[in-house]
Amino acid sequence: MSVDIKVPTFPESVADGTIVAWHKKAGDTVHKEEVIADIETDKVVFEIPAPDSGIISEIIENEGAVVLSEQVIAKIDNSAEAQAKSEVKVEQAEPTVAVPPKVSEDSGEKFSMPSANKMMQEKGIDAKAVEGTGKGGRILKEDVMRAAQGKGSSAGGVIGVREEKRVPMTRLRSRIAERLVEAQQTAAILTTFNEVNMQPVMDLRNKYKDVFEKKHGTRLGFMSFFVKAAVEALKRFPEVNASVDGNDIVYHGFFDVGIAVGSPRGLVVPILKDADQLNLAQTEARIRDFGERAQSGKLEIDEITGGTFSITNGGVFGSLMSTPILNPPQSAILGMHKIQERPMAENGQVVIRPMMYLALSYDHRIVDGREAVQFLVAIKEMVEDPTRILLDI
Repeated sequence: MSVDIKVPTFPESVADGTIVAWHKKAGDTVHKEEVIADIETDKVVFEIPAPDSGIISEIIENEGAVVLSEQVIAKIDNSAEAQAKSEVKVEQAEPTVAVPPKVSEDSGEKFSMPSANKMMQEKGIDAKAVEGTGKGGRILKEDVMRAAQGKGSSAGGVIGVREEKRVPMTRLRSRIAERLVEAQQTAAILTTFNEVNMQPVMDLRNKYKDVFEKKHGTRLGFMSFFVKAAVEALKRFPEVNASVDGNDIVYHGFFDVGIAVGSPRGLVVPILKDADQLNLAQTEARIRDFGERAQSGKLEIDEITGGTFSITNGGVFGSLMSTPILNPPQSAILGMHKIQERPMAENGQVVIRPMMYLALSYDHRIVDGREAVQFLVAIKEMVEDPTRILLDI
């Protein structure tokens, strides 16, 4: 008897996906719920579990194939004989799993995805020379690509060798490119700047960070203060929380704040839904969770879909100032930057303060310059006097 392995049902916002890795090949035994393939969409990567135990009798769609919802991509022979072989295979493998071969710390032995293994063999690259960015340091196909580029550029020390390598964009990178171009072409993007003295927030954080972490189980960072300040500013300036739909302006009565997060696959923007209902601890915990799951590709589609406003922090990479680009159809995005000590004039005296430049990019079609500037000033005032955030004033 044969069982179909199908592509999962994609949400309406996802048209299709690409098979990026098969973890099994035809003739391999599998057991039920074992992950046997990965399918990448323009939003997330789906892990495909085996629907039953048995032997993979046929792989219909190979790596790189574009597939649709519910499409059959392989078949499993789940006859009694095949299942018996699968169980025997699992039992035989158990001692190996329980007592793995001893590997010295400097042996350099690493785990890698099947597609990565194949590419390393084709390009003659040693796994020891590849830095894995997957879960637990696992080597991904993208890691091998980067190693291959580095190897090509060195050219074995031969001077004058000029090599190029053409690598297709991932689905996520392609979608990011489309959305960035869309934002530039459809919105009238303007950016206004200000700067904020981070000393009050830093003092508050240093005073209570240990007690905060002990009570709430999460660290107190700076992002939660900016999220709370942004929500309060959005309440005062609803145009910044709105979006354009044709000839209509849609005013959102809720505050879903997107937090831009870098991941091995590219930039993703998970959403803090109903951010106005979250306290500082809940905000910090969710942002930390988003960051961790973004690195392992475990974010769900509904977690990165939607949003009424976004925040991006280029300061974690050392950016002193930038002009963030809108995340359509949102009308504004706040850019945070590196905290740097600078001489400032206060009450006729020059003092050193930890300063951060803030940038607000906005859609001038529905947000006027006055509202944009006042919005950013409101955030500045609340961050420089964080009791305003706590007292809602």
